[in-house]
Amino acid sequence: MKIRWRFGVIAGLFLALFSLYPQLNLIYLRGGEYNGHYAYNDIDEVAYASYVHALIDGRPRKNDPYTGRDDSPDHPQPESLFSIQFAAPYTIALPARLLGIGTPWALTIAGAVAAFLAAFAVFWIARMIVPNDWFAMAASLVTLVGGAVFAGEGAMSEVFFNGFSYPYFPGFRRYIPALAFPAFFLFVGLVYKLVSNEERKSAAAWPAVFVAIAAFSYCVFSYFYVWTTTIAWAGCFGLLFVFFLPDVFRKVWLPVSAAAVGCGLALIPYAILLSHRSTTMDEVQLLSATHAPDLSRPPEYVAGFVVIAMIIGLLVKVFDPRDMRVLFVLSLALSVFVVFNQQVITGKSLQPIHYQVFIGNYVAGLAFILTLGLLVRADRIERAKAITAAFATVSLIAVGWGFVECFYTVRVLDDVNVLRDQAYPVGRRLTEIASGDADAHSKVILPFDIAVGDDLPTIAPQGVLWARHQHVFAGVSWQENKERYYQYMYYTGVDPEELAASMKSGRDFVSVIALFGWGRHTDRLSADYKPLTYAELDHEAELYADYLVHFDPRTAGNRPVDLAIVRADEEPDWTNVDRWYSRDEGERVGDFILYKLQLRQ
Repeated sequence: MKIRWRFGVIAGLFLALFSLYPQLNLIYLRGGEYNGHYAYNDIDEVAYASYVHALIDGRPRKNDPYTGRDDSPDHPQPESLFSIQFAAPYTIALPARLLGIGTPWALTIAGAVAAFLAAFAVFWIARMIVPNDWFAMAASLVTLVGGAVFAGEGAMSEVFFNGFSYPYFPGFRRYIPALAFPAFFLFVGLVYKLVSNEERKSAAAWPAVFVAIAAFSYCVFSYFYVWTTTIAWAGCFGLLFVFFLPDVFRKVWLPVSAAAVGCGLALIPYAILLSHRSTTMDEVQLLSATHAPDLSRPPEYVAGFVVIAMIIGLLVKVFDPRDMRVLFVLSLALSVFVVFNQQVITGKSLQPIHYQVFIGNYVAGLAFILTLGLLVRADRIERAKAITAAFATVSLIAVGWGFVECFYTVRVLDDVNVLRDQAYPVGRRLTEIASGDADAHSKVILPFDIAVGDDLPTIAPQGVLWARHQHVFAGVSWQENKERYYQYMYYTGVDPEELAASMKSGRDFVSVIALFGWGRHTDRLSADYKPLTYAELDHEAELYADYLVHFDPRTAGNRPVDLAIVRADEEPDWTNVDRWYSRDEGERVGDFILYKLQLRQ
């Protein structure tokens, strides 16, 4: 049957709308006071946006927007998480620079386009497995709208339980995994098409090989968790394919082998870049050593249901083991277990929560809905009316749940997004100040508000003294990051006793992350999680106190502060700043005041 692509377009438009919802919500909240900033979907987006902003400004691939330390012949920089995964940010930065689009709208547009393409690609895959347009549209919506549900996260925590609605559509986090999603689903669809009946002897086989290699390469240089999931799925599908359909494999071994070799070659430059990573990257990314199995993730429950359904279907002859579609769906489910348990063999685990929230959940969700389509025989023409009504209903439910996800999860970040938009004029003013200043990137800003400081490099070229995401770049060592946070606390009036008390209260997660790392703040990220003890907190407060005894900004390892930003309606304690710096009268910029500081002689 001829594919009616408009069904894929409809699914894509709904996903694009959901992607734009936070931005539309921010514009609504700000009304006539809206300044033009983007609404972030996840607090980690500021780091990615900062890197994109630096690329749009023409800075090198190995840049650090938080410190201004860029790669140069005189000061070479190591590879970072961002410089290795450069494909996705350059996809945004190059067109934005060419068209003169600023970082906020470049990210917003890129997120909507990525959501549309991902939905369209999933529709295409589902349509190949079950040739029914209504089912394929429903499959696309269920897979992508239900991502948070399949991860055990999102609005369902609050709607059905006494939980917290977070995160918002995890697959829409910009630029990763959002931009890697279309490439992942394109690769999966092309590989299936390559070995299916219609492609075995088709002249389109070789173009499909080259596009598949390109899609995989894009994933490799965009997001670690997506490309490793791609390999896990390809391995599972390949083994099932060779074992159950050896005669078919003999017909397509050449293009399939060529695709495998091409994908393997893409990993060579990746490995080279990885070998030049910063010494602190493994520690920051919480790489841990373990052989313990991990079988309690929500995506694994979904995938386990699929595997059990497939086995039962094979036993009762509902499914045929030589049906390529059955092998495809089974491979999707099995790959979920592979990514969560590869450490049983490799002995290395790297924040498996990212598989749960950013890719494994979507793979499991796709396997689930495709299994449903195969079970109800959604391609049966004699059931056309009933199937149309059923999956039209499923589509409406998915769209309805999409708006529920938007409403509950977006509001969690309303306050901080409003604050960021209020501070946006300050970023524009800082850009004006930096005009013509060859040293602008190395200038240091002291923002008295942590959220504002974290966000400033997404809109301004100057660096900051300390920011919550500063340590993920290669420009500073972990020790320097701690010392810069010591300075930040000192300038903002935090004494050692206050630091110890706030961390012990459990409310000061910012200090815990800054001084001990994300791996000691929560058990979600690392297999080596160890709760902090009061003794460790007291010891860190003592180190801070000792640092202050000897602190002098003129001899510290980092550049002294050049500018300070405070809210106009909040007068901070300037005691420690004024001890070392002289301030000008300040410049009112919207809801904030910008001060120029001069180190006292």
